[in-house]
Amino acid sequence: MVEHVRVVIVDDHSIFRSGLKADLDETIEVVGEAHDVESAVAVVTDAAPDVVLLDVHLPGVAVPAGTSGGAEVIRRAAASLRQAQDGAEPSTRFLALSVSDKAEDVVGVIRAGARGYITKGSSGADVSRAVHAVAGGDAVFSPKLAGFVLDAFGAPVGETASASDELDRLSAREQEVMRLIARGYAYKEVAAELFISTKTVETHVSAVLRKLQLSSRHELTAWANARRLL
Repeated sequence: MVEHVRVVIVDDHSIFRSGLKADLDETIEVVGEAHDVESAVAVVTDAAPDVVLLDVHLPGVAVPAGTSGGAEVIRRAAASLRQAQDGAEPSTRFLALSVSDKAEDVVGVIRAGARGYITKGSSGADVSRAVHAVAGGDAVFSPKLAGFVLDAFGAPVGETASASDELDRLSAREQEVMRLIARGYAYKEVAAELFISTKTVETHVSAVLRKLQLSSRHELTAWANARRLL
């Protein structure tokens, strides 16, 4: 887990921004806030945070049909950061935090480049864990939203590769852990679900990644997604 994470909060409700800022844990530093598309792009470009927590529906400039203010922030801010960094790929990652649980909203911001999507019903502790996970390179989704992403980015019906040989490399417990991790569960949530310790979960995840020759939770999600295992 990253020890210290710099975050920008983008939401058009100042009360929500204040409440979220107060609920985040002490390892997360809020280095900027914004309330609409234009201010978000400016603040993110200036602060170059580790993570941007942003709402999906934001006021401001007109956005292309079929997209959202949040998706537009991701596209414009990423382009602006690349320009400011002489073309280098920015390290800033985007995590959507919204009241919406509509498939089109979830898929829209993920296509734009968000590394995760969680709902505003999440606790401060849940959001903090998600921020750290995204800062560390993982993809994070509220469990009930993961299916939207899997449906949108999965392999076409009839072209799904058989995973039986690869799954045979994993023990039954490793397969259980793999599915939960791939769905976006945090280690502590997996431990609670399976009644095992967090340390045991970490051991199983390491074994799964090694056996499947993967390097991160993000790759594991893509692997499981392509094989329709979730």
